[in-house]
Amino acid sequence: MFKKSLSEIDSFIAGDKTIIKEFVHPKNDAVDLNYSLAHCIVEIGKASEPHILIQSSELYVILSGAGEIFINQESEILRGGDGALVPAGATQWIRNVSDEPLVFYVIVSPPWKIEQEVVLD
Repeated sequence: MFKKSLSEIDSFIAGDKTIIKEFVHPKNDAVDLNYSLAHCIVEIGKASEPHILIQSSELYVILSGAGEIFINQESEILRGGDGALVPAGATQWIRNVSDEPLVFYVIVSPPWKIEQEVVLD
């Protein structure tokens, strides 16, 4: 059985400036999955850096707050309970547009790897 508590996971600042806790990742956990799951936070008034995942698609699922997600030339406001799919190779970023932290999960398939992430200027 796989069991993990979010409170036990150390956070880090990703290359795109998002606060990340890798909830499950096959490189860290004894699981046979072809995806990773990260808990993410974008603080009030902040945004992630525009970036591209060359080989992986991402599914954002918003837990709380509101964010404007930018995928290539499109944008949408997402709130708690909303989700958006980012295809592999798309330029993307998300901006917190609420008065509380923007909290969301991201499912990355195949699993996230630092060498496939390109942070743009």
